[in-house]
Amino acid sequence: MAGYYCWGMAMQAVIVTGGKQYRVKEGLVLRVEKLEKAVGEALVLDQVLMVSADNDIRIGAPYVAGAKVTAEVISHGRAKKIHILKFRRRKHSMKHMGHRQWFTELKITGIAA
Repeated sequence: MAGYYCWGMAMQAVIVTGGKQYRVKEGLVLRVEKLEKAVGEALVLDQVLMVSADNDIRIGAPYVAGAKVTAEVISHGRAKKIHILKFRRRKHSMKHMGHRQWFTELKITGIAA
């Protein structure tokens, strides 16, 4: 099955950063919205929606009390360009734009419940 990843029974969490939710586990590298942190700097994400370890699942309302996810900033960059084309038929009007979104690449170093 394409895109399938076995999470197993390792400790995992659902975090919120940049207005988006991510399911993470230790050792995972992910791209999030740009954060103002230096490369190599440690980061603590305390907006944790859910934490699970083996068969113990804790869901917050809205966040799990005392839960933290630690991460390390690996790099900053810009994503591939997306092209926007606004076209109005029969009006001799066309507008072409592009956008490259900034991102921060994080490596999850630990999950504490």
